[in-house]
Amino acid sequence: MTQRQITDDLDALLATLPENIKAAVKKSNDSADLLEVILDLGRVPTARKTTGEVVLLEQEVTSELIQYVVERLGDFDEDNRAGIERTLHRISAIRNRRGDVVGLTLRVGRAVYGTIDIIQDLIAEGKGLLLLGRPGVGKTTMLREAARILAENKRVVIVDTSNEIGGDGDVPHPAVGRARRMQVSTPSLQHEVMIEAVENHSPEVIVIDEIGREL
Repeated sequence: MTQRQITDDLDALLATLPENIKAAVKKSNDSADLLEVILDLGRVPTARKTTGEVVLLEQEVTSELIQYVVERLGDFDEDNRAGIERTLHRISAIRNRRGDVVGLTLRVGRAVYGTIDIIQDLIAEGKGLLLLGRPGVGKTTMLREAARILAENKRVVIVDTSNEIGGDGDVPHPAVGRARRMQVSTPSLQHEVMIEAVENHSPEVIVIDEIGREL
């Protein structure tokens, strides 16, 4: 079995947080078990871990705190997701009826090398493969690793609807290896980018992060 190696660029995510919350996250974090940091207006900040959810501070989140974090992120797209350049972290916003951000979910993005042993034979066959599972079980992590392995010998194009596979910014994260990445400007145009990938770039394999729309 392949030796697993985990990289998470956690410092880049923590850099978006105020010092008191950053310190609380570091204090509560047990190696690689941190999944998300939750900041909701008028509630205490919490951290979701593999072992459950813990309170970070007994101090309610203010609109100023949320704005502090938002100002340190990239732009939010139409599905209210933002990222940090050259990392795999994903930040999702909750908005009120006026469009103001009143909640944030900061999900830790990790590149885990050596995760596809269980499906290696299926990938090698070159057939279509659909991964299903609840959020957080590692579907995207396996897709990313599959893209990297396949790109060693095939032309692989990633259609990255929300930059979860290749990370935020114009330069893909090293975890995708030699795979090429096409970003989707608007989630509703995902199918058009898939067609463009086929017509323009001659891929042997296309990797897609999510299929949740009829088109």
